[in-house]
Amino acid sequence: MKKPGGLFLIILLFICGLQLRAQQSLRPNIIVFLVDDMGWQDCSLPFWTSATPLNKRYHTPNMERLAKEGMKFTNAYAAPVCTPSRSSMLSGMNVAHHGITNWTSPAKDNNTDAKDDQFEAAQWNMNGLSPTAGVEATAYATVFPELLKQSGYFTIHVGKAHWASYGTPGASPYNMGFIVNISGHSAGHPQSYLSEEHYGNMPRKAIIQAVPDLEEYYDSGTFLTEALTLEAEKALEYPIKNHQPFYLNMAHYAVHTPIMGDKRFVQKYLDNGLDSIEARYVSLLEGMDKSLGDIMDFLKAKGVEKNTIIIFMSDNGGLSLAPPRGGAPHTQNLPLKGGKGSVYEGGIREPMIVKWPGIVKPSSVTDQYVIIEDFFPAILEMAGVRNYKTVQRVDGKSFVPVLKNPLYKDTSRLLIWHYPNKWQDQGGPGINYFSAARKGDWKLVYSLRTGKGELYNLKEDIGETNNLAAKYPAKLKELESLLGKKLQTWNAPMPLDKTTRQPAAWPGQTL
Repeated sequence: MKKPGGLFLIILLFICGLQLRAQQSLRPNIIVFLVDDMGWQDCSLPFWTSATPLNKRYHTPNMERLAKEGMKFTNAYAAPVCTPSRSSMLSGMNVAHHGITNWTSPAKDNNTDAKDDQFEAAQWNMNGLSPTAGVEATAYATVFPELLKQSGYFTIHVGKAHWASYGTPGASPYNMGFIVNISGHSAGHPQSYLSEEHYGNMPRKAIIQAVPDLEEYYDSGTFLTEALTLEAEKALEYPIKNHQPFYLNMAHYAVHTPIMGDKRFVQKYLDNGLDSIEARYVSLLEGMDKSLGDIMDFLKAKGVEKNTIIIFMSDNGGLSLAPPRGGAPHTQNLPLKGGKGSVYEGGIREPMIVKWPGIVKPSSVTDQYVIIEDFFPAILEMAGVRNYKTVQRVDGKSFVPVLKNPLYKDTSRLLIWHYPNKWQDQGGPGINYFSAARKGDWKLVYSLRTGKGELYNLKEDIGETNNLAAKYPAKLKELESLLGKKLQTWNAPMPLDKTTRQPAAWPGQTL
């Protein structure tokens, strides 16, 4: 038998290469546009039944544009603070399961819990998320960007990472499945948003929170949000040119403190009568929104808009401590109760939008509740990654069925929040040592300090003002039991009572 000639083999390889490129080009590009500390009300796009006074304060036309082209989620949730949410997104695990229940310090082995008179700090995974087993005080997990990379995606991280402490593998996006990393490290907020201050990289000043990789923009007048956007567009050129599907983790530092004014927008808010702090805060939001619009315009100009999924999300509720916010404390997320750090709705309900051309009906809305760990299975399903293996058990549930059918409804699912930590001395509603659960329209807010639960019907009382625990004791008991059993199954961290030397009681456990 005559062996194939060299020319035949070359032609065969060329055809196979074309087929592979065609298959790759059919796979959707995916962008997660993640905002830091943005509240449910921090935009001109209403996520409630109608526009509120806060919606009318803000100007976010590109969020409105994205919602017109996609689906708005009115019941999307994250954790009360950043690292737990970001770790849940990458791992698909609930916060109580992975045990990274508080924000991680840039310094290794540094418990960020504030001191407390009643409790000693819980034994939580203070060093964050790890792609490597055996790292002390970390949660070992297979992260979805690594699975995307293995399946042929070009993976890019831009902006805030904050998955783990410095000196552990999870602190570097390169170890978390990303081919490109711009400005992601162990820090949870920027030292400065200003190019004139080199984004915090100044001589003889502490630089642990300084933003790396942006030397090109020093002294240029380019605000941090804009610099990150420009860098993201540069990074996208390579996969677009090579017809390779990409995943972009566009993780802005905005609108985290320090609340510094974006000079492109701040003056008009001062002219409108906002106080200096809130004018600066709102300018951060408008700068973030401009970034979203710039990226959408970039995708259109490059001809990849129709094959790119955009998922917009925040990592926790809007900051409501005042100071550093302006106005009266805990009014910044109304009608929601509380803010960042709280298990009330103001601390955990997020503005979420998904655009998926050809799949998601434009201007559609869903009230199906979802949570941040759902991103893991949903993104892999969108990318066509199947039969993957993880070292952890994934708790998240894909929301792709919701995207395909806005009427999809599951009221039997139990959502869980667990914050057995002391975030701030300042405190506030639902802040410090709380857990919570939602099933259908019913929500339990459980105090680890007192061992008592509050019960709310969110459909009738989104502001959580009417505690129904006494009226519906059976429902209260049901949710406490479900929450307690789940926390015990996951061996969730619990604070230690200084007097009894015993952990706080599980919800539903007789004291």
